[in-house]
Amino acid sequence: MTNKKGRVFSGARPTGRQHLGNYLGAIRNYVALQEDYDCVYCIVDLHALTTMEDFGKLRENTSEMALDWLAAGIRPEESIVFVQSHVPQVTELHTILSMFTPLGKLTDLPTFKEKARMQPHNINYGLVGYPVLMAADITLYKADVVPVGIDQESHLEFTREVVRSFNFRVGKQVLVEPQMKTTTYPKVLGTDGAQKMSKSLNNHIELALTDEETVARVMTMVTDPQRTHRNIPGRPEVCNVFTLHHSFTSEAEVEQIAADCRSAKLGCVDDKKCLAANINRHLAAFRQKRTELAKNPEYVWDVLSDGARRANTIADQTMDEVRKAIGLP
Repeated sequence: MTNKKGRVFSGARPTGRQHLGNYLGAIRNYVALQEDYDCVYCIVDLHALTTMEDFGKLRENTSEMALDWLAAGIRPEESIVFVQSHVPQVTELHTILSMFTPLGKLTDLPTFKEKARMQPHNINYGLVGYPVLMAADITLYKADVVPVGIDQESHLEFTREVVRSFNFRVGKQVLVEPQMKTTTYPKVLGTDGAQKMSKSLNNHIELALTDEETVARVMTMVTDPQRTHRNIPGRPEVCNVFTLHHSFTSEAEVEQIAADCRSAKLGCVDDKKCLAANINRHLAAFRQKRTELAKNPEYVWDVLSDGARRANTIADQTMDEVRKAIGLP
């Protein structure tokens, strides 16, 4: 890897085929970061086990997710793309870092409290230790920068605290304290117009749909709830369809759509058709590349295997330093 502005690390749970929320919130940023940073992108399958009930889909979800990443423009010849569990040193570092982590700190994190509310009958040890494993992910590869959304800022700050504690107690700078690179894209709402786009809520629009499937999904989107008739003027500022136009429609067309909506010149059905057409146009190259890559099912696993090999090289060096710092023979 060449030395650019530093090393970026980011990980995502294997959720299978990706949707517009994944694309706008993370994948598009992953691709752009490659221009300025050495990037390490990890599919965190061990993290997924803390909430997963159907383990049989883990391999398929991993493959489909990696396929979307590659089709979107992540370049495996430049960036390291791999599966978390394929670099087992992360579990060793997780164990070591857990010795430097107060239990109360973990149970006070907002994300733990949220997950505990969502699955009150499955508050497992892995769920509590999730942030420690995340800290191990980041520090194992000595990431300088981690891109995070607002909802993840507390986790990254936790990682920074763990690094400071570890380095202080061993008396030397062994682990790198990562800097936060905040991603500011707003929450992407689903087709219901009320909740964050999510496969579990079935309110998502997958990137790999056909043009016809995309149109069908977009046509189910909730618009301005007060616009109950075609002739009633709309309110673009409260319409989720209009919000998505900002990502897939030219600025001039967005302005025209807003004006036509407010004057009732443009109805919701035609507005949705316009959005669907623009999404299809925007994703045409992605879908073509994905189709080509999918013709060779082993390609994705070859990429992930090579990524794991390169990630292991970094991990071995980090763990040698960690073991020596804490006196392990």
